[in-house]
Amino acid sequence: MPAANPAPDRQHIVPFDGNFSLADFPTSIDDLPSKKTLKKELEDLVEELHDLQRVLYADGRYAVLAVFQAMDAAGKDSTIRKVFSGVNPAGFRVEAFGVPSERERKHDFLWRCARALPERGKIGIFNRSHYEECLVVRVKPELLDGQNLPHVDLATIWDERLASIRQWERHLARNGTVIVKFWLNVSMEEQKNRFLRRLDRADKHWKFSASDLDDRARWPEYMNAYEDVLRQTSREHAPWYAIPADAKPYMRVAVARTMVHTLRQLDLAHPELSDDERRTLDASRKKLVSPD
Repeated sequence: MPAANPAPDRQHIVPFDGNFSLADFPTSIDDLPSKKTLKKELEDLVEELHDLQRVLYADGRYAVLAVFQAMDAAGKDSTIRKVFSGVNPAGFRVEAFGVPSERERKHDFLWRCARALPERGKIGIFNRSHYEECLVVRVKPELLDGQNLPHVDLATIWDERLASIRQWERHLARNGTVIVKFWLNVSMEEQKNRFLRRLDRADKHWKFSASDLDDRARWPEYMNAYEDVLRQTSREHAPWYAIPADAKPYMRVAVARTMVHTLRQLDLAHPELSDDERRTLDASRKKLVSPD
C-alpha cells in the first residue's frame, strides 16, 4: 500500500456549529501544485483507495456513502470517474438522481435515496441526492405541486426538511454508514467557460441544455440555498467539504484525499478466523497439494 497521505485540508471542512459562510470558502486556491504533481498524487490516492476498499469489503461492518452536489459543469461526473477509477465494481455503486419519477413522488422525499443506500462493505455514490429537495425545489417551489403533500408552508418546509435530513443521517451513522459529502464549489465565471467549451465541441453538445442557463440566471438563489443547506447539515458524523472546483486537477485530488482519510480512520481489518475455520483451511490445503 502506498505511503499514508495527509489528512484533508481543514480549510475545506464546513464547520459543524452552523457558522458557515460562502464568503469564507473560495472557488480556487493560490499556489496550485503543477498538473504533473497533482496527477501523480491522484494516482497514488486512487491506488490506496483501491486497497482500502478491499479491506472495507472484507471487514463488512461499515457502508460508505459519498454525496456529491454542485452547480452544473462543476465536474461531478468526471471527479467520480477519476477518483474511483481503481475500485472494484463489485463493491461500488453510483446512483444519479434526476427528476423524481411518478412512483417516487408518491413517497416521502427521502424514500428514493433510502432505497439506494450502499450495503455494509460497499461504497455508494450519490450524484445529486436527497439535498436536491432543499436546493432545486427551494429555488423552484412550484415543483412541490407535483408531490401531493397534505400541507405546504414555504416559511417552514425547508427547515423541516433539513431537520429530517439531519435525523436520517444521524440514524445512518449510528448503524454503520459512514457519510462524507462534497460540494464542488465552482465560480460563475468558470461555469461560463465550461459551458462555452461544451458549445464549441461537437462531442460535448449532448451535455448542454438551454435549461442550464435558466439555473445560471438564478445563481444568487442557488447560492443562498447551498449556504443554508451546508450550514444546517454539516455535522461530525456527516461532514460537508466545500471543495474549490475551478481547477479540476486540484478538486479531484482534494476529494480523493478526503475519501482515503475517511476510510483510514475506520478500524478496518480482515476477519479473524476461528480455530475450526483454520482447521478447515489446513485440510483444504492438504487435499490440494496431495497427489490425485
